[in-house]
Amino acid sequence: MSDELSRRYARVSDAVARGIFPETDFSRRMEIIVDAIWEEFGSHRPVSWVGFYLLRAEEMILGPRRDKPACSPIGLHGACGTAALAGRTIVVRDVRELGAAYIACDPRDLSEIVVPVRARGGRIVGVLDLDSHSTGAFGEPDRIALERIVCEHLAGCDIPENPGA
Repeated sequence: MSDELSRRYARVSDAVARGIFPETDFSRRMEIIVDAIWEEFGSHRPVSWVGFYLLRAEEMILGPRRDKPACSPIGLHGACGTAALAGRTIVVRDVRELGAAYIACDPRDLSEIVVPVRARGGRIVGVLDLDSHSTGAFGEPDRIALERIVCEHLAGCDIPENPGA
């Protein structure tokens, strides 16, 4: 990870840590994470959208997000559904390579990273999704940093049995 990218993720982690306390509920934790990522990377630096999708039956519904509307509900066939079903982070260098499987909420988006969100027992309850208008905006350093943020600040909290209901 470059020094600059490392500093940017450190600022995100610090902002999240300052806003989250043991009693902070799941929904508020997601809001804090979205806001911290948006403040550091949003407005096309390189993120064009950041938000959570929560699993509900055979679809995903929109949770906290920044800074524009998005599709909801969405099926489990796109990058978000694929990451949730596979239980692993998906980095999409160029969304055009996904063809019909890509769910285009904003046709200007060209790359994406999707990180699964797990309850304490390991059950997937949703995903953190970041989009960019640039191809290749996300890579391995982003995966590592975002997985760490999600794990440290969401996996250890009490997640409602059905957060997407």
